[in-house]
Amino acid sequence: MNKIESGFGISRRYLHDEVADRMRELIRSGEMEPKERINEGELTERFGISRTPLREAIKILATEGLLELLPNRGARVASISEEELEDVIEVIAGLEATAGDLACRTISDAEIDAIQVDHDAMLAAFNAGDEVGYFAHNRLIHEAIMAAARNATLSGIYLSLSGRVQRSRYRAHQTEDQWKKAMSEHEEMIVHLRARDGAALGALLREHIRNKKRVIAANYVDQGAA
Repeated sequence: MNKIESGFGISRRYLHDEVADRMRELIRSGEMEPKERINEGELTERFGISRTPLREAIKILATEGLLELLPNRGARVASISEEELEDVIEVIAGLEATAGDLACRTISDAEIDAIQVDHDAMLAAFNAGDEVGYFAHNRLIHEAIMAAARNATLSGIYLSLSGRVQRSRYRAHQTEDQWKKAMSEHEEMIVHLRARDGAALGALLREHIRNKKRVIAANYVDQGAA
């Protein structure tokens, strides 16, 4: 974990849920790496809390598969095996395909325009060779399509499951050809959104996510995981 930050307090309402939200984002952003041990002392100081809500938050994230509980040794950030990756990516592909189909029924012009803004920023990052900027806007686009589906159950399942591969999905290094292909697919997404063609967008999203398997496996899969 990076050096703790000062002044990063948390309000007292539903404390363990708020702590879980903060830790979830640390895992997804990559600040907390796979297999990294949870340092309770650092986190309690960083969040300005006691160990009780932190441990409750750890239990929550363990049930989501983001953390692994170690017998008498605390917890660590979960890793993922190649077999698990296959399963998780396939389910996420299905969830995003469904979201794309639903979004085309309900998405507003303003929402599509906002996605276009992120798309243009992603394109600028792509042309500049800025992978960090590219993946940041990439993530926002996928999350915006999921939000536009207006299905809380779908979004909840997606949020819980995607956390296990989100860092690797959006930060795994791609070859130039893979990067160009992904950019082309995103351009097609905008076309399908504006046409409100849910079937085409759903099919494209499913294939787009499946294409990530090899990239993620090459960068982040724990070959020794059970």
